[in-house]
Amino acid sequence: MKVTDIIAQATGPLFTFELLPPLKGHTIESIYEAIETLLPYNPAYINITNHQMEVVYVDRPDGLVERRTVRKRPGTLGLSAAIHYKYGIPVVPHLICGGQTKDQLEDLLIELSFLGIDNVLALRGDPPHGERRFVAVKGGYDHSDGMVSQIAASNEGEYLDSSLRGSQPSSFCIGVAGYPEKHFEAPNMEYDIAMLKRKIDAGAHYIVTQMFFNNDHFFSFVDQCRRSGIEVPIIPGIKPIQRKRDLELLPQTFHVEIPATFVTQIERCSTPAEIRKVGIALCIEQVSELLAAQVPGVHFYTQGRSDPIAKIVEASYPKP
Repeated sequence: MKVTDIIAQATGPLFTFELLPPLKGHTIESIYEAIETLLPYNPAYINITNHQMEVVYVDRPDGLVERRTVRKRPGTLGLSAAIHYKYGIPVVPHLICGGQTKDQLEDLLIELSFLGIDNVLALRGDPPHGERRFVAVKGGYDHSDGMVSQIAASNEGEYLDSSLRGSQPSSFCIGVAGYPEKHFEAPNMEYDIAMLKRKIDAGAHYIVTQMFFNNDHFFSFVDQCRRSGIEVPIIPGIKPIQRKRDLELLPQTFHVEIPATFVTQIERCSTPAEIRKVGIALCIEQVSELLAAQVPGVHFYTQGRSDPIAKIVEASYPKP
C-alpha cells in the first residue's frame, strides 16, 4: 500500500519508524526484535536506510597507509523484502544518489517492482564518511530531484533505453526529505525551500523531515512550504535524546538546534538511566504537541533502539 494512500485513509495520526541495516557480518535478528517491540503500536510503514561506501585507512605491512572504500551496512533491498513478507507491513527503502549511476537506479527500481515494493524515499545522501563534500559518480545524480524525475518517468513507463517497446510503468510513491532548519549546505531557508519544491515538481508525493527538537521550527517550515505552493503531506521526523553525548553529536552530525531547556535538563542528570528517562519525557512533550497540531503522523528515527520509542508512543498517541 502506498504511503499517500495510507495517509489518506488514516483515521488517526500515523506511527512510523526507521531502521538501519545491520552492520556487515551481523544477523537480521536484531531488526526483527526491534520491529516486534513496536508491532503492538501498529506501525503504518517502516523505512529502511541506505548507506554508501565509506572511506577507511588501513595500515599496510610496509608501514604505509592504504585508502580503501567499504560498505559497512549493506542489505537495504534484502532487508526491505524480508520485512515486507514476514510482517506484511509496507516498507519504504531509501534510495540514494551517492555511489549509484542512473542505470543502477533503474535496475534497482525494477527489482523493487518485482518484489511488490511500491514506496521509496529518494535522497541525495551524505558524502561518504571520511569525505568533506558530496561528489556524484559518473553517470549519477548530483541532487535528488534528478532521481525523483527518473522514478516519476518510470511510473510513466519511460526507461533510460528509449528503444524499448511495450515497457510497463512502475507504481512508486515517492517520498523526499525536508529540513525544518534548512539543509546545512543551503545558503538560506528560502533557497532550501525552492530546492524542495523542485523535488515536488519533479514528482515527489510527500515529505518527511530531518529530526528537530524545537516544534516551532517545524511549524514555520510547514508554513513556508505552503506559501511556496508545496501542498503534499509533510511528516515530522523525531528522535529522543538518550545520551549526554547527543548534545554534541546531534548538532554536529545533523546540523540541528537543541533548545536550552533540553540541554539544561539533560545536563542535570547524573546517571545514564536518568538521561534516558528525561530524554523520553522531553520527546513525549514534543510529540504530544505535534499530534495536537494534527500532523499526519510522526516518523521516529530509532537508530536501533526501539524500547524508548515504544514508551513515547504509548504515552503520547491517542488510545484506540
